[in-house]
Amino acid sequence: MKKLFLSLSVIVGLVACNNKPEGYVLNGSLSGDVEDGTQVFIRKINENNQPFDIDTTTVQNGKFSVAGTAESPDLIYVFVDNVQGYTPLVADNGTIELTAHKDSLNFAKVKGTVQNDIFFKYLDNSRSLSDKAMSIQQDLQEASMAGNEATIKSLQDEFGELQEEYKNFELQFIKDNPNGLISALLIDKALNGRIIESAEAQEMYDALTPEIKETVPGKQIATSLTAAKAREEKGKSTSIGAVAPDFSGPTPDGGEISLKEAMGKVTIIDFWAAWCKPCRVENPNVVRVYNKYHEKGLNIIGVSLDRKEEDWKKAIADDNLTWSHISSLDYFDDAIAKLYNVDAIPATFILDENGVIIAKNLRGPALEEKISELLN
Repeated sequence: MKKLFLSLSVIVGLVACNNKPEGYVLNGSLSGDVEDGTQVFIRKINENNQPFDIDTTTVQNGKFSVAGTAESPDLIYVFVDNVQGYTPLVADNGTIELTAHKDSLNFAKVKGTVQNDIFFKYLDNSRSLSDKAMSIQQDLQEASMAGNEATIKSLQDEFGELQEEYKNFELQFIKDNPNGLISALLIDKALNGRIIESAEAQEMYDALTPEIKETVPGKQIATSLTAAKAREEKGKSTSIGAVAPDFSGPTPDGGEISLKEAMGKVTIIDFWAAWCKPCRVENPNVVRVYNKYHEKGLNIIGVSLDRKEEDWKKAIADDNLTWSHISSLDYFDDAIAKLYNVDAIPATFILDENGVIIAKNLRGPALEEKISELLN
């Protein structure tokens, strides 16, 4: 989960690029009985992901206006005093029009510049997919409470397909919008989240317009690419086709077990933690696959990156993880995580009976498809 799945406010808070400093005018229209004199705050996000004010104005007759100098397009956030939420938008050279109800600032309509058009096109599509995910999660919760295993399986498969759809949407959006500031941010997110390898990220980066390459996130991609290539070179020892390095560690009952001792005909090494929400969401799928294929030769060894023994043990019990477990309780300083170059979880390695790594980081339906292929 570390470095994984950044919130949108974190992603867009890094934006800056090098256009000619012509400035911008932001005109806002707020409905919902906003009192005259209500303060509007224009904020940015600093390098520590903390907001700070760059300008203020007031609402008069439901409207406000603010002008600023945009030496380069930059992400700013519009907050209204005593109103929940905010509106992110690009302080791009030109006139920008914002329309919103005071109770739904997060869903404001913004138009007026090329960068805002691209940014809000991304937001609209992203929110549509997010709404689908929330609906599936709600249905999953209801199915779990009812104990409807068939519905749970169907919804888990649907959620896995939606995750793949979301990934493909973002990657296609980058390719379709090489002139968009958000595209540079999405490349960096995908690269750091291990969604794409450095070769694919390099190809997307090369396709960006020169203007976007000169932005702060554009330059950050170049830095991230260098780090990713070094990481991938280091990770060749745990790449597909390599023999998985052996390891051992303490078990929940105070014993010790090694990878070799825990191996089956097919073995999953599962890096996870009690605090990792994506790990916990995936656990029911892993449990189902394990229960279905264990008698055919599937074994799992879980490597926890927890800090607290009680959290680790409780999560094992709560999620019904009945396979082998080890943990040094060293978080990402765990020696096995470093051996396998794991700095984001969940992370999985699938081994054949000889300990050769044959697949990595499969989740949802893809995990069962691979295990079924190997053991059926």
